Amino acid sequence: MLSYLTATWVLMLALGALFVFASLSDLNADRGVGIPTDHTATFTTIAGAPFQSVKQASPQVATYITTLEVAYAVHELVFGILFLIILAIPFRRRMRWAWWACWAVMLAYITYSLTFGRHDATTLYRSLVADILLPILLLVHVPAFFGQRNRSA
Repeated sequence: MLSYLTATWVLMLALGALFVFASLSDLNADRGVGIPTDHTATFTTIAGAPFQSVKQASPQVATYITTLEVAYAVHELVFGILFLIILAIPFRRRMRWAWWACWAVMLAYITYSLTFGRHDATTLYRSLVADILLPILLLVHVPAFFGQRNRSA
């Protein structure tokens, strides 16, 4: 029978896979239209014009924005990959530092919610899934990492 800890660990792996998939999707959009679709509403709100209009009016500015978007997506991809590696090996072995390290991902994703989500309700709602789900899943693991049997770890 699948234990609740294994089930929550699998959910965390799925969340990490989602982080990687989202990053790769953003890179694909950057290569195509120059900006990920989930960033277009925020861009339009802040810039006062759609990305395509800026791309036509000032191709150099659009190229710079796309470069930033690529860097952002790669940054997000690295967080996702590291998160998956930490989950797959040290977290599964119940190494306490791995539990703490998983919280670092929250900084990146809460920042995403506060920046992009602030300007687009759809993006905010989607990003809140990870912002809420990951802490719950990590807190479920507290007894396994810090319980009586793991005092010496």
